[in-house]
Amino acid sequence: MTETLPPPSAPEVRQGWFSNWEARDLAPLISLAVLVLFFSFAADGFLKLNTLRLILQQGAVLGIVATGLTFVLLCGEIDLSVGTVALWTACACGVLSQELGPTMLGSTAIAIIFPLVTALLFGLLSGVLTVSSRLPSFIITLAMMYIATGLSRYITASQSFDLPPLLQDLGIHTFNVGGLSVPASALLTAAILIKGHIVLQHTRFGRYVYMTGGNREAARLAGIRTSAIVVACLAICAVTAGLGGLLNAGRMNKVSLDQNADLLLEAVACVVLGGTSLFGGEGGLGKTTIGVLTFMVLRVGLNQIAWIDDLMRPFLMGVVLLVALLINGFLGRRT
Repeated sequence: MTETLPPPSAPEVRQGWFSNWEARDLAPLISLAVLVLFFSFAADGFLKLNTLRLILQQGAVLGIVATGLTFVLLCGEIDLSVGTVALWTACACGVLSQELGPTMLGSTAIAIIFPLVTALLFGLLSGVLTVSSRLPSFIITLAMMYIATGLSRYITASQSFDLPPLLQDLGIHTFNVGGLSVPASALLTAAILIKGHIVLQHTRFGRYVYMTGGNREAARLAGIRTSAIVVACLAICAVTAGLGGLLNAGRMNKVSLDQNADLLLEAVACVVLGGTSLFGGEGGLGKTTIGVLTFMVLRVGLNQIAWIDDLMRPFLMGVVLLVALLINGFLGRRT
């Protein structure tokens, strides 16, 4: 009699924001605490409410973009087009806003919704081409990166454009909460992070994302449509990139081609700093939140140290990021 083998096991999905954390999971928290302690002594005025406001306001865009990128990394893929999709969305919004005019009925809604729909199409196309061609997602999204850049240059003719007042207000408006000016953009980011966390940890789709990234063949044999999961994650990433692009342009009151130049690398750094694996199946938005805060504390803290030359700040930021990532990798090998 032939023995029946049990079905392949899927990786366990951790529940909760910070439940069941191991030693390597504590490394980002330790890095964040060390940076806060260091800058509280090295930077004058770091431990003030204004510093927290700056961290929240400047980190809002990264938090939104990193949310979608977390979905992609968890399913074992990568999206290199997030920065240029963000740029395209903002450029399309600026051009539409100028062409339609502020007095046209529904012009603001059209100027915002249409670019986000096109961002969604970018993500869907990247996902479909990735699973149908069986090429690595970084190759497909690299091509999408150049396509989005080219379209942005074409429709703007390298000019800058104003944005709808709604986006400008969202980028700079604050709410007074217990004496702290909380940026509206930070509240939007928090809502997106919470929603993404609920999806990942408390829905069937979220479990399938972890299973696809942890062991794609086992997930496929278990009956999961892994191709659909990959397409959905790349679509989510493109939409969050578009939202981040609109929010960033609103914060700057204008859209131009030099925006979002470092958005991809910074978002990847935030996700990896938090402890989400580049190989899929491990991580979450709780960790991404810690990574975003760590990255922004480092950036804001270095900017507040008067004796550091402006030309040296990128170098020092790179060194600290490298040390933090090496510590995370070292602890990861020991667990």
